[in-house]
Amino acid sequence: MDTPRLVSLDREHLIHPVSSWQGHEASGATILESGKGVWLTDSKGHRLLDGFSGLWCVNTGYGCESVIEAGRRQLEKLPYATGYFGFSNEPAIELAARLTQHAPGHLNHIYFALGGSDAVDSTLRFIRYYQHARGTPEKRHVIGLQKGYHGSSFVGAGLTALPVFHRDADVPLPWQHHIPSPDPYRHPAGPDAEAIIQASVQAFHDEIAKIGGPQHVAAFYCELVQGSGGVIIPPKGWATAMQAACRELDILFVVDEVITGFGRTGPLFACAHENIEPDMMTVAKGLTAGYAPMGGVFMSDTIYETIRDKTPPGISVGHGQTYSAHPVSAAIGLAVLDLYEGGLLENGTRVGAHLATRLRGLGNHPLVGTTRSVGMLAGIELVTDKTTKTKPDAQLGISGKLSRYGYEQGILFRAFGDDIIGLAPPLCSTIAEMDQLCDGIVSVLDRVMEDPAVASALKA
Repeated sequence: MDTPRLVSLDREHLIHPVSSWQGHEASGATILESGKGVWLTDSKGHRLLDGFSGLWCVNTGYGCESVIEAGRRQLEKLPYATGYFGFSNEPAIELAARLTQHAPGHLNHIYFALGGSDAVDSTLRFIRYYQHARGTPEKRHVIGLQKGYHGSSFVGAGLTALPVFHRDADVPLPWQHHIPSPDPYRHPAGPDAEAIIQASVQAFHDEIAKIGGPQHVAAFYCELVQGSGGVIIPPKGWATAMQAACRELDILFVVDEVITGFGRTGPLFACAHENIEPDMMTVAKGLTAGYAPMGGVFMSDTIYETIRDKTPPGISVGHGQTYSAHPVSAAIGLAVLDLYEGGLLENGTRVGAHLATRLRGLGNHPLVGTTRSVGMLAGIELVTDKTTKTKPDAQLGISGKLSRYGYEQGILFRAFGDDIIGLAPPLCSTIAEMDQLCDGIVSVLDRVMEDPAVASALKA
C-alpha cells in the first residue's frame, strides 16, 4: 500500500463526515488497512484495539467468516433487488420477520433504510402520513432532548441537539423543539433519580404548552442512552415516565435505538430494560455490524394500519429509497442476527460487567469527574475540578491530546469535543482485551496530566 499517495489523494478529493476540513488537510488521514476481532491495523502496520467498534457499529468484531460468507453468497445469487413495483427478495423478508419477532410491543412492521439518519427522516415522513390519515394534520411539532442525536441529514440535524450540527445550517426548524437532557451528573435536579424524572416530565408539559397544547404535538423522540451527547444514561424509570406522559397526551413515543440496539446495552434492544413499547423505533449500526449499510424503522400496528386504511386505493405512500431492503445488506443482517442469538449477547453482558468494574476504579483519577456504563457502552467525563464539575478549558486542547495519545498507545475510543471519552467495544471482546483498553486509557490520562497547562488547571 502506497500510504503517502493515498493520504495525498484523500486530502485532495475525499470529504470526511463531521470533520474540520482545514484540520484534516493539515494532518492528513490515517489509512486503515485490515481488521480482525477487536483489532485494526493501519497502513503503517500500527495495531489498534478498537474500543469504539468503528462508529458504535462493529458489534461482532472484524473478519467474521459467517457474515462475510453470507454477503458473498448473496452477491453471487442476487446482488440487487428493488422493493418498488411489488418486488421483494428472500433475505429482506426473512430479516423483517425475524426482527419483528424480537421487537417490543406491537412493532410488527419494519421499513428498511440505508442507515440511522435515513431511518429518522423516514419516521418524520411516516408521522406526517399518520397524522393526516387520522385527521389530525395540525399535530406537526416534535420534541427531542438537548444533547440528543438523531442523525445529520437536514431535517434530522434539527431534531439532533448538538451545536456542531446546527451551526450555519438553519436548524432546528420551527416545528422542532428540545427539553433538557436527563443527565444525572449535570441536571440541576440531580443526582436524585425521581427529581430528574419529575423535572423532565414537567419540562415536557411546559414545552407542549409553549407550542400551544398537545393538539399541535406529533411525537417525542429520545435515545435510551444519549450516545453522541456524551453517553448519558438517564435514571431508571425515566423512559417509563416519558412514555406514560406521551400516552396521556396522545403524542407518539419514538425511541432511537441506532446506537443502543443489537446488544450494545445488553439485551437485543435497550427497550427491554424497562419494558418500553414505543410507537416507532429506529435502528442501524449493529443491525449489520457495519459490514454493509442498513437502517430500519419499526412501526406499530396502529400506525401502519391507519396509514394503510386511510390511503385511497391505488395511491402510493410516497416514501422510498433505491436501496431499501437491499438483499446483500439483509443477508448480512441475518448472519449477524444469528451471532447475537448464538451467544454474542451473553458475551457482551459478561464482558460489559467487567468493563463497568474497571471504569468505576477510574473514578479516582484526578482528571475523571464521573464514569457511566451499561453493557458495552460507556462514558468517562473529564473535569478540572471534581467539586464544581468544571469542564476543562477548550484552550487546553484535551480532546485532541486524547485522540493522539490513544493512537500512540494502540487504543481507539471516541474523544468528544467536550472532553468526554466514549467507549463502545465490540461484543466479542474478551476480559483481557478490556483490561488492555482500560490500562491504556489510564496511561493516556496520565500523559495528558503531564502537560503543565493541564496540571496547572487541576491545581486551580
